Amino acid sequence: MRVLPEIVGRDEFAALIIRTDYNDEAAWQAVATDLTQPWGENGEIEAHVHLIEDPAWADATPDDVLTAVRRDENLSVVFIADRVTMHSAEGPLLACDVWSESEDLDPMYSQELIDSPPPREFRTAPAAVHGVHANLSIANMDFEEFAEEASADPEGVLRPL
Repeated sequence: MRVLPEIVGRDEFAALIIRTDYNDEAAWQAVATDLTQPWGENGEIEAHVHLIEDPAWADATPDDVLTAVRRDENLSVVFIADRVTMHSAEGPLLACDVWSESEDLDPMYSQELIDSPPPREFRTAPAAVHGVHANLSIANMDFEEFAEEASADPEGVLRPL
């Protein structure tokens, strides 16, 4: 199993973005710029992001990332800037659900959920990252609601709410 660096210094209110593709610096800079723009209905909310730009994360899989970030008890979602992010004009990040409820389910009572687990990931435009992170952090919405909205989009990307 791959051992990745521990993430330190993340403010619990900051969305965690981990860069795993290092082949296009210009694409990354465009995504990072989009992520740091104010957001909200009228752009009145300051963006809070924690960007991980360490080549030690290069080519890390979503499972690698999830294993590494599960140490953070205040984290419900992690956003990955991967190859798809860097090669798409819109720069959609991969949003991954940090906690899987199905890991601790009793088959006696939850067989249907075990057989059809909820989605664990979806693509999101950089401008939608903050809304996803904020709503999941305060348990205003469930990960599955965002994944469902993303799957309804023709490109499979969640756009700002």
